[in-house]
Amino acid sequence: MLALGLAVLLTGAPGAGTAPAPVPDSTFLEQYAATYHFTLGRPTGIKVTPGGDAVLFLRSGPRSFVQDLYSFDIASGRERVLLTAARLLKGGDERLTPEERARRERLRQAARGIASFQISDDGSRVLVPLAGRLFVLERTGKSAGTVREVGGGAGAVIDPQLSPDGARVSYVRDADLYVADVAGGAERRLTEGGCDTLTHGLAEFVAQEEMNRFTGAWWSPDGTRIAYEEANLARVETLHIADPVHPEHPAQSWRYPRAGTANAEVRLGLIAAQGGSTTWVSWDRARYPYLATVRWDKGAPLTLVVQNRRQTEEAVLAVNEQSGATTTLLVERDDAWLNLDQTMPKWLADGSGFLWTTERAGNWQLELRSRTGKLQRALTAPDFGLRRFDHLDDEAHIAWVEASPDPTARNLWRVSLDGRTAPVPFQPLPGLDDATFGKGDGVWVQGHEDPGTTLELTVRRRDGTTVGMLRSVAEKPLITARPRFLQVGLDARHISAVVLTPRSGDPNQHWPVIVSIYGGPTAQTVLQARDRYLLDQWIADHGFVVVTFDGRGTPGRGRAWERAVRGDLVGPMLADQVAALQGLGRTMPELDLDRVGIFGWSFGGYASALAVMKRPDVYRAAVAGAPVTDWHDYDTHYTERYLGLPSSDAEAYERSSVLAAAPALSRPLLIIHGTADDNVYFTHSLKLCDALFRAGKPYEFLPLSGFTHMVPDPVVASRLYGRIVGFFERNLAPAGPTP
Repeated sequence: MLALGLAVLLTGAPGAGTAPAPVPDSTFLEQYAATYHFTLGRPTGIKVTPGGDAVLFLRSGPRSFVQDLYSFDIASGRERVLLTAARLLKGGDERLTPEERARRERLRQAARGIASFQISDDGSRVLVPLAGRLFVLERTGKSAGTVREVGGGAGAVIDPQLSPDGARVSYVRDADLYVADVAGGAERRLTEGGCDTLTHGLAEFVAQEEMNRFTGAWWSPDGTRIAYEEANLARVETLHIADPVHPEHPAQSWRYPRAGTANAEVRLGLIAAQGGSTTWVSWDRARYPYLATVRWDKGAPLTLVVQNRRQTEEAVLAVNEQSGATTTLLVERDDAWLNLDQTMPKWLADGSGFLWTTERAGNWQLELRSRTGKLQRALTAPDFGLRRFDHLDDEAHIAWVEASPDPTARNLWRVSLDGRTAPVPFQPLPGLDDATFGKGDGVWVQGHEDPGTTLELTVRRRDGTTVGMLRSVAEKPLITARPRFLQVGLDARHISAVVLTPRSGDPNQHWPVIVSIYGGPTAQTVLQARDRYLLDQWIADHGFVVVTFDGRGTPGRGRAWERAVRGDLVGPMLADQVAALQGLGRTMPELDLDRVGIFGWSFGGYASALAVMKRPDVYRAAVAGAPVTDWHDYDTHYTERYLGLPSSDAEAYERSSVLAAAPALSRPLLIIHGTADDNVYFTHSLKLCDALFRAGKPYEFLPLSGFTHMVPDPVVASRLYGRIVGFFERNLAPAGPTP
């Protein structure tokens, strides 16, 4: 998944009449980088215990990536430290294998220390992986507070899974699946033959990067069996990443399926936790090669979602756990592509049916289906604005979801399963809501942020009353962002936008404009949350107006809006960006549309490079961070979803290529890329540099030595953002009086 990096109806401008802000310096930028965008110190990894007696979460210091495990007690409303990385390692160093570092890259996880944990179904035990080792904390009973290490075999483990009863842990070592008893005893090796080209119990690359499926092993509800993925990687292309700063180090090799090439051959097996032979699950793998989702809920069959390679068809399958045979419950089809929802299917507790989400009617809807897959009823209307399923309260017979007809907002709603009662909003406030529930329904955690507040995490009881807050120790930013959320009208449709002006801005000045862009599928950048725009505000304070638009191709606006980019990732996207910018300029005369720059990371870097090449009449300078320059070099599941197969859709690849447009460059371009990027490989920027050089086009190139798709190092991040602003200061003239 390409990651974020980096008539007009106006809301009222915040801050009117306030004193001018000071001229920006490097102090905020250093703070922004050192706090990892002010995320360090915030509670994360939140889990409610099954009994609802506590909320467990991870938190680091305000300038530390090292997380510890905390517990918020419901009865007292107080928090305490449960475990620290220092206690578990007894002063030793945390060392991550290349495989674990790659896994965290897929999770976009920069944390160290305790990066994840799992709770048993009875809440008595907590599994904590750390530095390739496994620790289990006794949380309740006479042994509460004691910690034991599990496993103990030679070599680091990856992707551990705690059994529902907390008695066993499965994990992968050297590409094979193992199980160990928490109470002690030797580990058991369940599979044989694991190697570089055959893995057991691990999700393959595209499952982790593009399907949001990060595990390859699933316990049965009773804890006696495990379903596991076997991935044959023999035909998957191997790519190599060398460290040019350390040529004495050998290159790292990764199996990476580029568009049009062979994927991993995946199948699913069932094996007893005590060991024995594997029962292989059978489905038409030639028709449905992608294993997208696996769910094994109590009272329900082992259930799979499988897709065809073009992602235009998927099937929901129920597995006979004795024979491995499958029964088709549901088939979904879409002429363009199907979006995956990893929360689905969600089975009812009694196994009588399941919830399902679909875009069949043009927008996301929540459905109730019978145990055989038959549609019982649609629970939400197409115009409801469904975004995400959060929780099923079986006892109350309701589903909790996030929804809003406004694409820039998300509110919490209760949706009745009876089909007769209209959805009820929890708190119809502006901004963004989310919710975290446990296996029980007595306690939950609400997250809320909006244009006037920072993120707050409120612990609530089932009836919505407040228990307390999960405390953040994150630093308070030295500046306050002042985003204005807009709707730019374009004929019969509109485009969501956010505008940030200099806090010390003179309304009589004519300001150069910088477009901060992502612009692609799977992500929105215009969302009603103030602190998401701190860096943009800092850039604006240097004498720019920073704007962001979510045009066609971005989610949250329905099927037709998102799928307008099928076969052409640049045309509709760029047309909307230009039209929105020009529409904004007609109502904001302080914008100087003769001095417009554009910058972005990943898909945003791709969009920035193409914008300055294809529309130099609009964009006068661009910064392209980690850009995809040739879609032949990006992975199968993402690329083929939008562009099809290179063998049959060659024109779509040519139409969407930065390399094809490179000879047209006539404006300043700064290219930035991490040399160790294993998502958008460094070769993308190298090929672009070569194409520009051969075409006789000047450009600037900033390689980030040893960095991947993320840049968590505070010093490098601070220098990076400073370099970007300096580039625009040189290439876009300073502000002048409004004509």
